Amino acid sequence: MRLTKFIAHIFRRYLPSPFTIAVLLTLLTFAIAFFFTSSSVEQNHLFAIFSYWENGIWNNDLLVFAYQMMLILVLGHVLVLSKPMKGVISSIVKHVRNTSNAAVLVVVSTMMVSFFNWGLGLIFGALLARKVGEYAQGNGIPLNYPLIGACGYAGLMVWHGGISGSAPIKVSEDGHLKSLMQFVSTDEWLTKLPVSISTSSTVFSLSNILIFTVVLITISLLVFYLGKRTAPTKMDLTKYAFKARSKEGLVGAEKLDFSRPLALTFGVLILLVFLIQYLPALRKLNITPNMLNFFMLGLAIILHGNFQSFLAAVDSAIKDVAGILIQFPLYFGVMGIMANSGMIDRISNFFVTISTDATLPIFTFFSAGLVNVFVPSGGGQWAIQGPLVIQSALQLNVPLPKAVMALAYGDQITNMLQPFWALPLLAITKLRAKEILPYTLLFMLVGSIIYIVGLLLF
Repeated sequence: MRLTKFIAHIFRRYLPSPFTIAVLLTLLTFAIAFFFTSSSVEQNHLFAIFSYWENGIWNNDLLVFAYQMMLILVLGHVLVLSKPMKGVISSIVKHVRNTSNAAVLVVVSTMMVSFFNWGLGLIFGALLARKVGEYAQGNGIPLNYPLIGACGYAGLMVWHGGISGSAPIKVSEDGHLKSLMQFVSTDEWLTKLPVSISTSSTVFSLSNILIFTVVLITISLLVFYLGKRTAPTKMDLTKYAFKARSKEGLVGAEKLDFSRPLALTFGVLILLVFLIQYLPALRKLNITPNMLNFFMLGLAIILHGNFQSFLAAVDSAIKDVAGILIQFPLYFGVMGIMANSGMIDRISNFFVTISTDATLPIFTFFSAGLVNVFVPSGGGQWAIQGPLVIQSALQLNVPLPKAVMALAYGDQITNMLQPFWALPLLAITKLRAKEILPYTLLFMLVGSIIYIVGLLLF
């Protein structure tokens, strides 16, 4: 407990908000680019860096990427707030008997959902943990509630290796790699880049499925053991519920917002177009951000049953994307400076000199975990670190799918240390970061071992 209190103290006292970190990272990148990429006596050098920064901030391809990530989070949250998902959570909660079986139910369910969609898994895990606590409190079941809360957050240690993972899903888009690397690599390297890297060789690869399965089973056994060894805690929870607008007092066209036939017709239309448009890609197990968001949009409208409920859920979810909206352009600006000033080339060459084709994925894993502490966003991290990882992999002939997944594994595992994405869960469960940290740190340690071994074996 002393260790977790110390870590919580360090994060609170010495780590500023993610937006402030993004600003400080921008200033640091300015300084490094100015003093180390060219002579500081060149009058136009500083203005060139300003231009790199501004062009990076407003890079059209990266801004599209930011909006795609925002929709993944919002639509995932919206899905959780639908009545059918509420029924799923209720059906899970009624099987709670003690801390051990509750922990397994929450961690397995959350990890499975997070593998499909990280935004969905983040809120699903939080609501499931809260409902488990309410059920145990109402039925007199002794429960270690902080452990249950930690289990509800465990999906964030598998999300980036899943279907909505920022790096693997983005590189599956035609042309993304060359767009990302156009200011970094020479024509010689660009010709070696594939048009895309299909999710069939990243997310749906046999190695990733096996690694995910091992993580799921091992963490489940761990939380079952912890449930047996930890003491129950006190709870004082009121009923948590999402409320949409009442149908009473509707006038004229307002009734359309509550029309179930209209919502179902539009939702089914979206899913029909989805199948027509993306069936060939689905057969090849190649998932793209647009494909995932289009499917979730149609499904969310159908599950909510009317536009008013859907829009109320969107309104509730939209605050979660504030960080992406305002921080991603700053990350893109950092990437613009690093790419155009030659910083990425120098850093890449450094990693190449100290690595081999066997050790580069391990270095990538650890560096991604470290970067995630300061850039707590998989998408933002991919924008900054992705070009470096790709170029280093090309130079050492490391398979690009493996390099992408090494970054994904490193990024996701230190979410168990970095409390940024735990904020929605903490707000819903009424827990504090220091209460779940003892357990999430154990998850991080065990998960890190599995990911490292997986990268070495595969």
